[in-house]
Amino acid sequence: MWLTARVLEQRLFAYHFLNGGADPVETALDAYRNEDGGYGHALEPDLRGPVSQPLHTAHALRVLDTVDRCGGQRVERVCRYLTSVSTPDGALPAVHPGQRGYPAAPFVPVVDDPPSDLLATGPVVGLLHRNEVWHAWLFRATDFCWQRVESLATSHPYEIEAAVTFLDSAPDRTRARAAADRLGRLVRDGRLALLDPERPEAYPVAPGYAPGEHHFPHDYARTPGSLARAWFTDEEMKRSLDHLAGRQEEDGGWPVTWHQWAPGTALEARPMVTIEALRTLRAYGRPIG
Repeated sequence: MWLTARVLEQRLFAYHFLNGGADPVETALDAYRNEDGGYGHALEPDLRGPVSQPLHTAHALRVLDTVDRCGGQRVERVCRYLTSVSTPDGALPAVHPGQRGYPAAPFVPVVDDPPSDLLATGPVVGLLHRNEVWHAWLFRATDFCWQRVESLATSHPYEIEAAVTFLDSAPDRTRARAAADRLGRLVRDGRLALLDPERPEAYPVAPGYAPGEHHFPHDYARTPGSLARAWFTDEEMKRSLDHLAGRQEEDGGWPVTWHQWAPGTALEARPMVTIEALRTLRAYGRPIG
């Protein structure tokens, strides 16, 4: 962590595991904030350049949520930014066309008229509901998430994980549980979760993903309280967490499994992956010392 992590991830690590404060995390995050209320400057490493993007802003909200600072004027400004970049149906695109001219990963193409995207919208809506934020932007964005989640017939792991983030905090809990049950069947029927780490060949990697970029039960259910936890047996979750713990490398970090397209992105992403792995293990009562 201290060798290659950005200041933001160093501050997050200190907050989560060394009794650090939230103020230094906010200060580090502010370096990525733009005048339009969004976030840029490669906060999400796969999109380079200074311009604000929905994916950067979603990342910022995750950071604020983890340190219990997802509210107030800061989030009001974020919601104004989200309104300004929304698609006609009130949702978010994966990448706003303002990214054109700056480097971006080949798996996040920049188009002139991007469609609404659950992967971008679901986590933002979920986090805002989780923190009891009320803003006009949320109404249509929430409707979009319900429509998209409840109509999914095929999907891929990252989209399912975005849907789970939405469902875990959606205000209508009965509807959320029903939608989650259906998604769980989709995940199991489509073999979208690697249930036996000893047999990865039995679980196909999603199209467009990197070789070996499998997703496991713990990727969907990052805490025991997630609706996705009900998708997996205790034994399946145990194997998943054992596998996660076993992936820790000699220097203490966890590997990045998705496509690496530029030298610096892996260095920036690996501390993020490491913090998430440690938080997941701790959430399930696993030792992390």
